[in-house]
Amino acid sequence: MSRAEVEAEAGAGAVRVEDTAVRKPSPLWTFGLFRSELLTTFRRWRTIALLAVLAAVPILIGIAIKIETRDGSTAGGGGGEGPAFISQITNNGLFLVFTALAATLPFFLPMAIGVIAGDAIAGEANAGTLRYLLVAPAGRTRLLLTKYATTMTFCLVATLVVALSALTVGALLFPLGELTTISGTRISFTEGLGRALLIALVVAASLIGVAALGLFVSTLTNSGIAAMATTVGLLITIQILDQIPQLHALQPYFFSHYWLSFADLMRDPVYWDDMVRNLGLQGLYAAVFGSAAWARFAAKDITA
Repeated sequence: MSRAEVEAEAGAGAVRVEDTAVRKPSPLWTFGLFRSELLTTFRRWRTIALLAVLAAVPILIGIAIKIETRDGSTAGGGGGEGPAFISQITNNGLFLVFTALAATLPFFLPMAIGVIAGDAIAGEANAGTLRYLLVAPAGRTRLLLTKYATTMTFCLVATLVVALSALTVGALLFPLGELTTISGTRISFTEGLGRALLIALVVAASLIGVAALGLFVSTLTNSGIAAMATTVGLLITIQILDQIPQLHALQPYFFSHYWLSFADLMRDPVYWDDMVRNLGLQGLYAAVFGSAAWARFAAKDITA
């Protein structure tokens, strides 16, 4: 069922929002609502612009490194974690995937997720379509879950856009082949490609907490712009606090603290501890802010 059909049903029917609890939407209708939300989200120029910016980051990094190393010098610095992967790109273009994800994860990816999540409910209220969606047999819980699933789908798509853009640019500008892990061992290109995919999935999962936070903020206001700005502001604030040494006791509980732990997937053997902590922390944030979003949305007076 499309967004237009939902609104048409709402306009034609005499069903009040309070009566939706007695209507039992079928799983097929739920899938139709999810499909409609996906189409609506990914057809917006704002979404396309966000994905284009994310795709451009690896291109800019790749071109900059190619220009910097054309005289045979080494790109970036030494090391081996996070952005320091940049020093390995000239030897193997696959490292551009890891570098691009490390470069976009602290700001660009969370900002994009914050924009989509912050607009999820508040944007509908601001446009005057929220009550029409609730008049259709969606129900508040089902609609909220659909919005969250759509946001998480965007998380995955945005991360894969960065990874695929980086892989394409890396293949065009630099050689490909066996990889040297952080531990110094050699792995095949195929295994390295598999680890790159796994890293992209871990990065996408690292944004679960941000998506839930943005959805909660979106239930607090009827202004999409205010919700997006608040979510992005919170993201920036948390990351600043995560860099203050005096707050070291609190930092392991910040959702961004373990984001770059995906670099441990390039160890041999893989070091899982920080990644497990990261995923557990994201699940905790999703549970807390998801529950808060449901409690707020369930009791919210829908006037728009």
